Parts: sequence; C-alpha cells; structure tokens
Amino acid sequence: MTLTSKNIPQPQTKKKLALSVILSPWIVPLAIVGLWQIISSLKLVAPHILPAPTKIAATFWLLLANGELLNHLVVSGERVLVGFLLGASVGLVLGIVTGFSKLMQEIVDPSLQMLRTVPLLALIPLFILWFGVGEFGKVLMIALGAFFPIYVNVFLGIRLVNIQLYEVTGLLQYSFKKRLTTLIIPSAMPNILLGIRLALGASWLVLVVSEMMGTSAGLGYMIQDARAYSQTDIVFVGLVMFALLGKLSDSLVYTIERKVLKWQDTFKG
Repeated sequence: MTLTSKNIPQPQTKKKLALSVILSPWIVPLAIVGLWQIISSLKLVAPHILPAPTKIAATFWLLLANGELLNHLVVSGERVLVGFLLGASVGLVLGIVTGFSKLMQEIVDPSLQMLRTVPLLALIPLFILWFGVGEFGKVLMIALGAFFPIYVNVFLGIRLVNIQLYEVTGLLQYSFKKRLTTLIIPSAMPNILLGIRLALGASWLVLVVSEMMGTSAGLGYMIQDARAYSQTDIVFVGLVMFALLGKLSDSLVYTIERKVLKWQDTFKG
C-alpha cells in the first residue's frame, strides 16, 4: 500500500490526541466539582456538612501558606516511605523464596495466607499494647499493609513463568543468573509492578488508620483533629491530599510499567 498524506499522522492530529489523553481523566472530577459547587451555592446542604469547593480551596492555600500542611505532609511521607520500603523488601524476598522452592511454599505460604486474612484494623489494639503509640508501631503497620500485595504478586509472577520456556533454557545450559535475567524476571515483571501499585495504595490507606492511633503530626492526625473541632473543610483538604498523593504514586509506577513492559503485545481496549 502506497503511503499518502492521509496515512501519515499530521502534527496537528498528534497534538489533539495528546491533549485528549491529558484532559480526558479530568472530565469526571471537574464535573463532580462543578455540581458540588452548584449544590453549595444553592445552599441545598449545610456548609458544616458539605463545604463548597471554593471554601476548601481557600483553606488549602491557608494551610499551605502557614506551613502546617507541608509539615503534616512531610511526616506522613516519611512514614509511608519507610513502611513501604520495609514491607516491599520483605515481601520481595519471601515471594522469591517461596516462588522458587516448593518446600518453602509448603512451609511458609500457609502461615502467611492465614495472616493475610486477618484485618489490619483488628491489629490496632495489639500494636498499641506491644509498641505503644510511637513511630515504630505506625511504620510496622504500613509495612504489613505493603507486604502482602508484593509477596503474593512476586510469588504468582514466578509461578506463571512458561514451563516450556524454562525447560528450553535448561537445554541451552543457561546459568541460573542468565535464566533469571532473560526469562524469569521479564515474565514476572507485570505481576511485580502490579504488586508495587497495590502496595503503595495499601500503604496510604494504612497510614490514615495508623496516624489516628495517637500522634501529633501527619495528614491522618490533621483529619482526626479537624473532625474533633467540626472543621469539615480541613477534613476535605486532608482527603484531597490523600487522593492526590495516591494518584501521584500510582501514576509514577504506571509510567515505569509502560516503559518497562513495552515489549508486551496485549489488548489495550
């Protein structure tokens, strides 16, 4: 088929497509905010129950200007980072160990699966009794929340490696290192990255709960303190911050996923 100007994407078309990709995710949130503002302006709901978006935005800038929001953000960010790294590291190691060893799977996996079914919220009283309301207990709860998504997906990713390809690498006398880098890691990478995305989401979720156990700083503390004084606008600021941070961390992993898994030829919708 001869290429013509009709077959070649024009620069203007590319710009429109890029603009569409950027703006499309914001259609629903902006529509919700617009409807919310209309409801607030018509006073259909009491301001102390559902403050207007403009009020929440004004409170956000006030908290940002006086440094209070930034202080809470830094404290929460440090807790999530340390807890996530701790939980992800242990989950990665145990996922690899149980994934490669049938014996370790039979010994370790049943206990971990039983522990996974215990709700994290049910562990709060126990964590307070064991570790008090200090930083260690909070970080450990976040680590526990991040651990299971990583562990399960790393284990599953290794076990989903094509057995025929694995046997071929044996016939070709690949070393364990070469087999790991050329077959096992690339095959397991979609599951590993999915585990990271889920673990980050769980880390932010557990952070809120852990910071309500008893602390003097953090986004969860800010929300709890605002609730006690019926400052609904500050509660919404905290919720919006969690939503933005969760989306930002998820988008970061998704961007890495798109670059790392470019070789995948899968249905894109």
